[in-house]
Amino acid sequence: MGKKLTQAQIDAFHRDGFVSPIDVFSEAEALRLRKELEAAEEKWPEAFQGAARNNAHLNLMCLDEIVHNPILVDAIEDLIGPDILNYGTVLFIKEPKDPGFVSWHQDARYMGLEPHVGITAWVALTEANDENGCMQMIPGSHGEIKDHTDTFGEENILTRGQEVEDVDASKAVSTPLRPGQMSIHSARVIHSSQPNRSNDRRIGFVIQPYMPPHVQQMITPTGAQMVRGRDPFGNFEHLPRPSSDMDPGDIEKRDWVNETWADILYHGAKMRRDY
Repeated sequence: MGKKLTQAQIDAFHRDGFVSPIDVFSEAEALRLRKELEAAEEKWPEAFQGAARNNAHLNLMCLDEIVHNPILVDAIEDLIGPDILNYGTVLFIKEPKDPGFVSWHQDARYMGLEPHVGITAWVALTEANDENGCMQMIPGSHGEIKDHTDTFGEENILTRGQEVEDVDASKAVSTPLRPGQMSIHSARVIHSSQPNRSNDRRIGFVIQPYMPPHVQQMITPTGAQMVRGRDPFGNFEHLPRPSSDMDPGDIEKRDWVNETWADILYHGAKMRRDY
């Protein structure tokens, strides 16, 4: 029995490569966070375009709050121990009737992090279900890193449109979430999501990954945020938490991190996109 996860959930994570759903905060709290996020989106639309959706927790207080939520972090500690870094975050917002989708892939393939022991937290600020494109996982697929094909598909919202070929989708398990719940998955598990066919936005906030501090970035130096415990290794520049929304210094730091992310995620690619 862990701080947050039951032994059954811990066992499921190690067996399947993911566990879902996990209660983090109430639906009322999720609605508050959604309203704060959408108010920021209306006030600073440039902070939600292209690469700026990456690492927005560095300049938006409502997202910083989620990253450091003690209940969420307790669940991560149950799996990787008490010393925890957050490498970064991504806002995955699918608009109503949006054809955008995420192909079958493994997070670890292009992140440049070794060893591949990070854990991705997918936090729902709206309902996430099969109609609006919730996550789908392939249980037990968190072994070796597979070859990926870069498609750069127009409606594929991954950076390269990267895709693991010949995935048996009949084995896929959907992970529906109510607002305020999360799923967590290994950086090695194969997963995807379908388009949003509903009449409401699907807002997912992805923290990827939480990781122990012995992990190293193998392509280019970048930053990470101390979430809990200590860092005796110093493999990453420690990034500060924001003290207000859209502080110019925080935006400058976010942009630096996102520039390094582009160098990492597109390393060896034939082209780049603006996210």
